[in-house]
Amino acid sequence: MAEITAKMVKELRDATGAGMMDAKKALTEADGDMEAARQILREKGLAKAESRSDRQNDEGTVAIARSDRAAALVQLKCETDFSAKSEAFVDLAREMAEAVLERGPDAVEEFKDRIDDLRLTIKENIEVGAVERVEAGPDEEIDVYLHQQEGRGVNGVIVVGRGVPAENLHQVALHIAFARPTYLSRDEVPADEVERERAALLEITKAEGKPEAAWDKIVEGRLRGWFGERVLLDQGLHGDKTPVADSLGGGEIVRFVQVVIGA
Repeated sequence: MAEITAKMVKELRDATGAGMMDAKKALTEADGDMEAARQILREKGLAKAESRSDRQNDEGTVAIARSDRAAALVQLKCETDFSAKSEAFVDLAREMAEAVLERGPDAVEEFKDRIDDLRLTIKENIEVGAVERVEAGPDEEIDVYLHQQEGRGVNGVIVVGRGVPAENLHQVALHIAFARPTYLSRDEVPADEVERERAALLEITKAEGKPEAAWDKIVEGRLRGWFGERVLLDQGLHGDKTPVADSLGGGEIVRFVQVVIGA
């Protein structure tokens, strides 16, 4: 039986984040083989990690990588902002985004072992959230924006435009980050959702005692406001009166993607 020294225990603890007794037991079980001990801790730790898989993980980070013609976004989720701001966590998300940009969304599978190891180290429910890769067509341009807090991305946007000047497109990306639209255009809003809102607004208008002849006009006006809260092209750019649709220099927005931590 190999002698298990304090130096060996410390080395294993530093490498895995395990407790002193757990590290010593693993080394004993592995007869002093450091790699085998790490695997023992990993296997035992993953079993514990599985029990944390139903814990809420609304925190995390968003990473974006881009080239001239494409952009990738990866959301890595965890339980606390303390863990989300750690260098190891942020760096992992960035590496994943770069891999997705280069090889596509399935590239996140290459990081499974590293995610497992991070689960063991910080003892939280860590998982991959949104993964997006967007490529601009031949006549399209792409822009991105990543809002950061204390070194981690918390609000990521990718937007694709056709015929939109670069500065205008960037302003739209900034707008999306803070206005958080759900849909690009009214055509994307489900018809049944619109009809439910129209019916609710009609009942509100009736209850206010408005004249019946004015009901339709009042409801349509309120519905425009409702669309303005959800539809990008209906929103005023940066809260101004000019709609986004009229701020594109004659071009159009083709697509946008947004991920916000905690949303």
